[in-house]
Amino acid sequence: MTSTPSTHRASFAIGSEQAARRVVDLLTESLLEGEAAIAAFEGPGERWHITMHFAEPPDQASIGELVRLAAGDDVARDIAFDTIEARDWVKTTLDDLVPVLAGRFIVHGRHHRGRVPANKLGIEIEAALAFGTGHHGTTRGCLLLLDHVLKAHRPRRVLDLGTGTGVLAIAAARALHGAVLASDIDPLSVKVARENARLNQTGHLVQTIRATGFSAPQFARRKPFDLVLANILANPLRQLATPMARHLAPSALVILSGLLTHQVSGVIAAYRARGLVPLRHLRIAGWSSLLLRYTR
Repeated sequence: MTSTPSTHRASFAIGSEQAARRVVDLLTESLLEGEAAIAAFEGPGERWHITMHFAEPPDQASIGELVRLAAGDDVARDIAFDTIEARDWVKTTLDDLVPVLAGRFIVHGRHHRGRVPANKLGIEIEAALAFGTGHHGTTRGCLLLLDHVLKAHRPRRVLDLGTGTGVLAIAAARALHGAVLASDIDPLSVKVARENARLNQTGHLVQTIRATGFSAPQFARRKPFDLVLANILANPLRQLATPMARHLAPSALVILSGLLTHQVSGVIAAYRARGLVPLRHLRIAGWSSLLLRYTR
């Protein structure tokens, strides 16, 4: 992966993993998609270090206010803003992240290659400006629900809608040894997902396409899907309820995430109206992930 231009960085430390997750979740929800890459990792003395990288100079007052709301005045006052020279900065940041375990899956960076237990399916995710390293509560929730589904089902037509780094598509392809269609509205995410699929020896199984919603012809050709994974956000998920139902097989299973806890009831209502009923609800670090079944 090539080096990026000089980037702008905001960094600070906080005293606990729970507090770090709360801050990262608030920043992820508040910043525009693609505006920043955010990473958190444990440092010496059980302090957690949070780093944000921006392509453009950030509004320091706004960032400070977001951190203050999530972590208090003392942490916000200690934010350090600087500019770093051109290099593969996201790759360097993600290499420091601890591998994430989610059922049979373990998501890791390059530096943990070769340390995956024999009874786990390792997914190596290269650093990139795309959402979904496995460290966010929504991605881990989806992986845990996928692991649950695969204990009793072997879906044949799988869709990862809003694939980001491709982690969910890769997980499904590796576990099922089968084809997965992965789509994203962002061309960078499509490129990253394709590269990560190749890295994980699933490039021949994961087809990555750029698409808005269900507009691309590949959806019509590959439907009906019996498993859909959609880790997006609440508003687009509500809007996608009707077109998604039209692309589902009878008794299809759907995993939805990217939901703050207070948004769950509205999303469930939208999907229940289209014939999908909730089966499981996971809550991780303030985020919710849902498993639903299509009943029509």
